[in-house]
Amino acid sequence: MTNQQDIMHACPACGLLCDDISGDAIARQQFSCGKAAKFYARVSAGAAPAVGGSTASLAEAVKAAAALLKQASAPLVAGSSTDVHGARALVSLSHATGAAMTHINASSTLRNMKVLQHRGWQTTTLTEVRNRADVILMIGTDVVSHNTRFFERVVWVDEAMFTEPAARKIIYLGGDKLNTKPGVAPDGRAPEVIACASESLPEVVATLRALVMGKPVTAETVAGVAVSSLKSLADTLKTAKYATLVWVSKDLHYAHAELTIENITETVVALNQKSRAMGLSMGGSDGDTSVNYAHTWLNGVIIDAPEWESHDAVVWVNSYSPNAMPPAGTAPVIVLGAADSTFDTAPAVVIPVATPGLDCNGQQFRVDGSVTLPLTAAKPSDLPTLSQVVALIEAQLKGDLA
Repeated sequence: MTNQQDIMHACPACGLLCDDISGDAIARQQFSCGKAAKFYARVSAGAAPAVGGSTASLAEAVKAAAALLKQASAPLVAGSSTDVHGARALVSLSHATGAAMTHINASSTLRNMKVLQHRGWQTTTLTEVRNRADVILMIGTDVVSHNTRFFERVVWVDEAMFTEPAARKIIYLGGDKLNTKPGVAPDGRAPEVIACASESLPEVVATLRALVMGKPVTAETVAGVAVSSLKSLADTLKTAKYATLVWVSKDLHYAHAELTIENITETVVALNQKSRAMGLSMGGSDGDTSVNYAHTWLNGVIIDAPEWESHDAVVWVNSYSPNAMPPAGTAPVIVLGAADSTFDTAPAVVIPVATPGLDCNGQQFRVDGSVTLPLTAAKPSDLPTLSQVVALIEAQLKGDLA
């Protein structure tokens, strides 16, 4: 019989899906990552369905949810904070109800997807970065605010197949108040920092791309950054054995940020004419990578950002972000969410569902999209899964229509 404390878990608290979390660490609440500590400290006990703010049975809540969806002319499945299995169930629900579907991170995901659709890109995986990268350029992000253990798991590792990890050169370009401490090498070597305000990144990254391409740049400074510094950076990237340009779309929160991402990915293309370089999009939260992939497989299109005012009923799923809710004034709202969800205003219907990796098993795509990892229930509960609840709602809808 397997000792529960010996089981290793993949942690869905961020897109890294660190798979070295032991049952013993969870039991003792001993983590090197604050996101993991917060996730595994969550409690699911005592949650019950509710209709109109009053406790109800699961059957009553399912019936009420189905009635609202049947009456709606333009429902929306939103939040969609779940795993692959939950995402497939939500796509099924959207088909059954004629609902549009979106994700809590749809706006930032779209910044990447617009570039991928328009130009394509050359990106790498976490394993390739770990084994090959000798120069890592962080553009407008420190990564660790999203993926706490990035340097621990990918950069400052004990060994790599094709490079010396301790000798890697880390460079930060732009961004405000970045935590650059994790970029300090094991020997104490400080990372290079080329500072500029986040809103200046479009001009700075465009200039870097031009310099990599060998285009003439006559200005001495761009958005307060010395062009000589960018020229030195371009030379460093061109002489690297495996340069990796890293960004997090969530950190590029300004108008037309997809153009900055395109300049990053096209810089990679230019570098690959004579050397070797790859892009790496980091971040990933609330199962956004998994949900976008599942939605694209099953519908043939990527998830879009919602227009809240055009929908007359919202199914909100928040397995990984219990405090997240739709914009104020959205009604009616059917919450199929984490047991520890909090509300300023009682939703029309609440049905607590199991959170993958905490209450139940599941499956998640890592942020680099290269692998799926199984999620093992750290604190198994009796809560129904999202797939089970959606199946009950669909059965109720079919029964009402029969």
